[in-house]
Order: sequence, then structure tokens, then C-alpha cells
Amino acid sequence: MTGTPEEATDIVQRLRLVTGFHSSERDWIIRRLAALAPRLRSFPYGHVDLEISLKDRDGSDQRVTLECWIRRSNRLHLVSTSAAPDLAVALNEVRGSLIRQIDDTKTRTEPRNNRVLRHPRPAEPE
Repeated sequence: MTGTPEEATDIVQRLRLVTGFHSSERDWIIRRLAALAPRLRSFPYGHVDLEISLKDRDGSDQRVTLECWIRRSNRLHLVSTSAAPDLAVALNEVRGSLIRQIDDTKTRTEPRNNRVLRHPRPAEPE
């Protein structure tokens, strides 16, 4: 795909445009959301789904919604919204909010101060 950064391949594979966006805007949206890619790489392929929608485009009640489903021991549903009138600003806001939510989720579920527990090694044969 031309014009998108290499790190955005995780976004390309996981993002669905639901309503309000034109398919011709897909590359532009993916470039805007590319900063999510490092957070998503920590989850196994196929365990994360993203959907983005736009309600009332260019209207006074314009709202961008970015939803993320993460399959873990319990399925997580993270939602980020923005009512910014400028579409580029709204995409940046939902991206930033979702990054914070993913980071908070990881912090709550991963051992913080024990590197050994964070990266367990396979048991050695006796």
C-alpha cells in the first residue's frame, strides 16, 4: 500500500471503516492512527479488532468513535470518542485516548516490577 508507514501494517490488517468515512480516506486514516501500532504488536495476531465510525460529518454534532476489542482471558472493549470539529484533530484525539486506555489495561494486568514474571522462560529439562 503506497503512502503508509511500514509500522502501520498492524492498523491496516485490523481496522474496519464502519460508517461516515469514504473508502478513499482509508490510507489517510491509517497514517493518522499509525502510532497505535506499537501498542497493538504486543497482542497476538488476530486478537485485536478496530472499528472507526463518523457520525454527522461536518455537522455541529460530528463525532468520531474508535472501538477496540482485545481477546484476552476476558474480552476487553475499549471505546474512544471525539467531538472535535476538525476531522484530523478528532482522529488524533481518539488515537491518543485509545493509546492511554491500552497502556492502562496492560499496566493493570502485567506484573509491574518483576521482569521474570513479565517474560517467563520455558522450563529447562531435568
